[in-house]
Amino acid sequence: MPLYTASLNSGSNGNCYYIGNDSEAVLIDAGISCRETEKRMKRCGLNISKVKAIFVSHEHSDHISGITVLSKKYRLPVYITEGTLKFSSLKIEKDLVIPFNAHEPVSIGNLLVTSFPKFHDANDPHSFIVTGNGVTIGIITDIGVACNNVTCYFKQCHAAYLEANYDEEMLANGNYPIHLKKRISGGNGHISNNQALKLFTAHKPSFMSHLFLSHLSKNNNDPELAQSLFNQFAGKTKIVVASRYRETGVYQIYGAGDYAASKKAVTANQKHLQLSMF
Repeated sequence: MPLYTASLNSGSNGNCYYIGNDSEAVLIDAGISCRETEKRMKRCGLNISKVKAIFVSHEHSDHISGITVLSKKYRLPVYITEGTLKFSSLKIEKDLVIPFNAHEPVSIGNLLVTSFPKFHDANDPHSFIVTGNGVTIGIITDIGVACNNVTCYFKQCHAAYLEANYDEEMLANGNYPIHLKKRISGGNGHISNNQALKLFTAHKPSFMSHLFLSHLSKNNNDPELAQSLFNQFAGKTKIVVASRYRETGVYQIYGAGDYAASKKAVTANQKHLQLSMF
């Protein structure tokens, strides 16, 4: 049995990732509005009633702006560290706030969600892997560097949302002020296409069926450039760019024993979604 996953949005304008099985699901971050989350899930054929929890990576607005309304409307528990909650603007009902600890799996039905610390310019940032049905999916964005934690958990993934934020030449030659360029590339901001590619080529497990290039910069990257770069080294791994403008389709991710069966789920409007993604 597979896990199902979709990026509902990926970029500095909002981040939200869906991972689930046949009966339950989680959202990793909710940085788009409740209404937009509902619309995009409906277009994907995903039932929001299956979502049982939201996990928060850090307090930046593009990861949390939809959480207050989503949590209240659907009575969704929000898993968040005390440090992240303290520095966020979130107003969540107390009984829906649940802290988590790094490297300690949290059970959501038959899903296990495990967090791990990362380098990013936030108070207490974490990334996640979600495991179920013998499948592991990583959500690894907003990382300043591919540290040991990132490498360790990436190696476990049958599929992963991996940040490829910027092209180094585009950032260097662009019109961002120097302080912002340094913030992005200085080890606590984001990783470049080349840094992400180095992680992928050095540590990709043989069973990784899908890599979702995520959190691409609008001004300092190009989806076609990133896709082309990774395609050269993809092998049997399917490379997908997660858009900053709309949802991807829903993908079925299978365990290593079912690698040959791994395929993208077909929805009524999937071809339209892919053609109009950018």
